[in-house]
Amino acid sequence: MWSFLTPRSLAGQVFLLQLVVVLLLIATAVVVLVLQDRNRAIREAGDQSLAVAETFANAPGTAAAMKSKDPTAALQPHAEVVRNKTGVDYVVALSPYGFRWTHPDPDKIGKHVSPSYGEALTGQPHQTTFDSSLGKAVDSTVAVFDEKGDAVGLITVGVTVDKVAGMVQHQLPVIYAAGGVALLLAGGGSALVSARLRRQTAGLGPVEMTRMYEHHDAVLHAVREGVIILDGDGRLLLVNDEARRLLALPPQAEGRPVTDLGLSPTLAALLGSGREATDKVFLAGDILLAVNVRPVGPKGGSVATLRDTTELRALAGRADVAGGRLRLLYEASTRIGTTLDMKRTAEELAEVAVPRFADFATIEMDESVLHGGEPTGASTDLHRIAVEGIRDDAPLRPVGTRMHYVPGNPVAIAMGTGRPALLEHLATADGWRAQDPERARRIIEYGIHSMISVPLQARGQLLGVVEFWRSEQDPFEPDDLSPAEELAARAAVCIDNARRYTREHITAVTLQRSLLPGVLPELSALEVGHRYLPAQAGVGGDWYDVIPLPGARVALVVGDVVGHGLHAAATMGRLRTAVHNFAALDLPPEEILGHLDDLITRIDEDSAAEAITGATCLYAVYDPVTGRCVVARAGHPGPALVAPDGTVTFPDIPVAPPLGVGAGLPVETAELRLAADSRLVLYTDGLIEARGRDIDVGFGMLRDALADTRGATPDDTCQAVLDAMLRTGSSDDVALLVARTRLLDPDQVAEWEVPHDPAAVARIRAEATDRLEAWGVGEAAFTTELILSELVTNAIRYGESPIRLRLLRDGDSLICEVADGTSTSPHLRRAASTDEGGRGLFLVAQMSRRWGTRYTDRGKIIWAEQDLDAGASGDLGALLLAEL
Repeated sequence: MWSFLTPRSLAGQVFLLQLVVVLLLIATAVVVLVLQDRNRAIREAGDQSLAVAETFANAPGTAAAMKSKDPTAALQPHAEVVRNKTGVDYVVALSPYGFRWTHPDPDKIGKHVSPSYGEALTGQPHQTTFDSSLGKAVDSTVAVFDEKGDAVGLITVGVTVDKVAGMVQHQLPVIYAAGGVALLLAGGGSALVSARLRRQTAGLGPVEMTRMYEHHDAVLHAVREGVIILDGDGRLLLVNDEARRLLALPPQAEGRPVTDLGLSPTLAALLGSGREATDKVFLAGDILLAVNVRPVGPKGGSVATLRDTTELRALAGRADVAGGRLRLLYEASTRIGTTLDMKRTAEELAEVAVPRFADFATIEMDESVLHGGEPTGASTDLHRIAVEGIRDDAPLRPVGTRMHYVPGNPVAIAMGTGRPALLEHLATADGWRAQDPERARRIIEYGIHSMISVPLQARGQLLGVVEFWRSEQDPFEPDDLSPAEELAARAAVCIDNARRYTREHITAVTLQRSLLPGVLPELSALEVGHRYLPAQAGVGGDWYDVIPLPGARVALVVGDVVGHGLHAAATMGRLRTAVHNFAALDLPPEEILGHLDDLITRIDEDSAAEAITGATCLYAVYDPVTGRCVVARAGHPGPALVAPDGTVTFPDIPVAPPLGVGAGLPVETAELRLAADSRLVLYTDGLIEARGRDIDVGFGMLRDALADTRGATPDDTCQAVLDAMLRTGSSDDVALLVARTRLLDPDQVAEWEVPHDPAAVARIRAEATDRLEAWGVGEAAFTTELILSELVTNAIRYGESPIRLRLLRDGDSLICEVADGTSTSPHLRRAASTDEGGRGLFLVAQMSRRWGTRYTDRGKIIWAEQDLDAGASGDLGALLLAEL
């Protein structure tokens, strides 16, 4: 503000003085107008209040109203009407003694006022000016006389001065406009004066001009850049010391044409023309100049700057090389190791190096490293896994070649020492050419002239070697060894990570494959097709199984352990083993799932490092005799059922919580009746669930895929479903099991109701023998008679009704089942030589392939399965004699 009020230029001082004068004139005019308006307003307020008071006092009826019994009731309405219409502030009627009959504020009616109305009672109007709460006001008081000339009351009217003021408000814009015009005229005059002075002195005084010249002259000659100023005719007006040195100008160069200064013709022509130029390079003696020219001034002329770029060019070249290497290493850090595949990592190394660092790149790896093993480092036999180049016709060995480097080869030496080998000129590298003279000749004739070989090392172990080759670029130099080693080191770490992942992945896959069933059993009840697809991220816990059960029945199992990796695969193996053990006890599906739930809970409790957090399972038991299929599931997707006519349904199976989180809740089952040639499809959630796809869409896709497989085999059905559902792969592993049902021929089943009478055993035995003869297996009659006699006799002796016998012929097996109404189970024991009994069940076990007990809702079934192909009944006598 102080600098604004004290301008340094003459024009500014003149303008400031004019501004002060104009402001004083405006202020004086405003004050005079305000005073005049105030006096005029007071006079007008007095005239208005007096006129209203006299008019109201002389109005007909005013005197009569004042002499009435209630003057307030008669006068108050008229007083308010007059006040509102005339715009005065109040109209008050007073008694001769000073008591109010009317007032705008009813609370003040009847109150006494000060005796300032005495003059009015004599007949002379009385006016007073006073300061009210609303500002300065004028009050006029007149008396009201009756017909006798007696004063019967007073009328007082008051008006504030502000209501009649306003002249100043109307005249102020005119005053301000006049002042503004005066200011504009003063400012315009000052601007004209300032412009003239600015053209002559650039707005500066003599002291400032001198100081500015000294500063500019010092800077002009101190900078490390040549400066030349020329006029429109190409004459040299000003030149600094640096320009004299760079151009070797004569002492008296100013004022001479630039073409007469002994410069190169091209440089002189550019400076003399005044054309704009940016970083034009010229040779002045031994100096490389960068010249910039800019035209200036309305009369022509130009300014040229000169820079010595001789050293800068050399530094820039080295900086470009260093920057290129940094960019190469940065790109290597982002592009190498994007996957955990060793071959792909090697290809990424070659792609990064070509063509920015080399024209060709080849990579060889140790054979054991490629399979995930630890590198031995003792052999120079390598396997080439990647080749990259600017052309495809180079005579380098292709991918897949086994490379053996002789001891004198520089590559072998580099592998032994762990240091890179540089061959600047392959034509003179005898050790390299001795490896394969014919191929070396072809490589050199092709144009490849230089090579760097760098070992790929990680954690101090040799994984392989990479060779960088050049044909069109300049030969490799010692400075190229550092980026080559850096590239190899980055790639070696990624390759080693991929190797370790490969080893763990192979171990996990091997473990998982060993835990899954290899070859499923051949069954007369079902024709089975199956598929297992591991997840893209690694092994998982999905599994399936087909377990033969007594009585030609079959158990179908599909499960999924939460998570991936070795822990999930190992837990899957434990579950599969447990299912086999529970199935061997011939437990119903709901009990098996209950036991699995307890097992998963114990596994979670015992696992200190990693919890399973649950698993899912579906367990189904199919009986080919009745076509009955009992299904139970714990947190697992329900099965799909394809009818013989191709209709696809999803049966409603009650779902229990996943294994490990069921908290002991009971598992419900569903019973399905499957016709022959039906297909039961069991699967894990990886088949129907996918990222970005609703599960209902997955079920719809599965329905459509199965509908298109009418008449297909189970194996073909599996392939068709996978092709339709997993076109782009799956992030989760998938297990799929398709079982086509069969029903046993009723002629292959024989049943008898056995009376609770030991005498019935002979009849049952005879009828069973007849049935065996009808089946064409009469040679097994003796053994069968012994088995069913023992089982039926034990049921009659120790069991309860009802007792039933059933014979099943299933391929090469003959199954004898005896059911009774008790749940007591017999136990096999070896009888002593002095015991009279206890050998019957032992003989049954010896004469049958296997035997056992399973429980039903109404009792138990004891069964024995014979091998019809083994049946030599003569062995029984030897067995009896040996026991006796």
